[in-house]
Amino acid sequence: LYVKYDHPPMLRSASSAKALCQSLLKQRCFEGNSLRKIGSFSLANSSHHRTFSTKRESVYDKISFIGVGKMAGALISPLVNSSIQPAEKISVYDVSASAMDHISKEHGGRLKTSASIPEAVDGADLIVMAVKPQSVLTVYEELRKARELSLLRDDVTLLSVIAGKPIASFVEGTGIAKIARSMPNTPAQIGQGVTVWCCTPDIKSEEQKKIEEVLNSFGKSIYVEDESYIDMSTAISGSGPAYIFLLIESMIDAGVDMGFSREVATTLVHQTILGSTMYAMETGEHPAVLRNRVTR
Repeated sequence: LYVKYDHPPMLRSASSAKALCQSLLKQRCFEGNSLRKIGSFSLANSSHHRTFSTKRESVYDKISFIGVGKMAGALISPLVNSSIQPAEKISVYDVSASAMDHISKEHGGRLKTSASIPEAVDGADLIVMAVKPQSVLTVYEELRKARELSLLRDDVTLLSVIAGKPIASFVEGTGIAKIARSMPNTPAQIGQGVTVWCCTPDIKSEEQKKIEEVLNSFGKSIYVEDESYIDMSTAISGSGPAYIFLLIESMIDAGVDMGFSREVATTLVHQTILGSTMYAMETGEHPAVLRNRVTR
């Protein structure tokens, strides 16, 4: 909205601002996409107007995904759907052409599919490695080849979402100095994950914020300075969902044994787990205190 006031009204409170807006609407100040003069002020582009906009084109000039499995898909979708990174500024490569076609179609064919890793990373300022651990050495070789072909930017950042691979492995294998290592978990696939991450000193605070924004797009991210915490988090947040799912499975089966239908038992357990988690987060009280309120 562009506003030029010949005699600007003083909006001293939220109520006066609301009253002005209501008045403008009643006077039909908008006709189609045009703006017209209303009373003692006009709505138009001028040297006096102020423009308020939070729109940003993208967080990175180009993000390249190597591997388009479930975790990569879980990251790409919120990046695109929340307008953090336009699909046109994302390239993907996977050994499976059908997997690339599938994820590209999910986003209206706007993702750029690539025939090779060097092609995918050409000009990218962020590379996301989302391959299986056994495929890492092959990716390293292809990234070195991309550097030899002058396709790899000197200031490129590599973000790993691969379990079990330390930062030193990526530095030695690729020659890239700016490495961020992360450990997301499976709930990230629905935007409810938690990711612990760290990075090399070459990644300064400004870019750390960009990486954090990327990781926050599929849940919550926690930055740690010591890489050993990444391995520790694997046992809690990385593998933790498996224990939760085992608890859910056992409780549902117990409900069925008691006589509930599986559908009803599933609903009871899902809501109990969800409600209890939200209650613990909302109150902030120690789990033992909350447990005692139920058992005593």
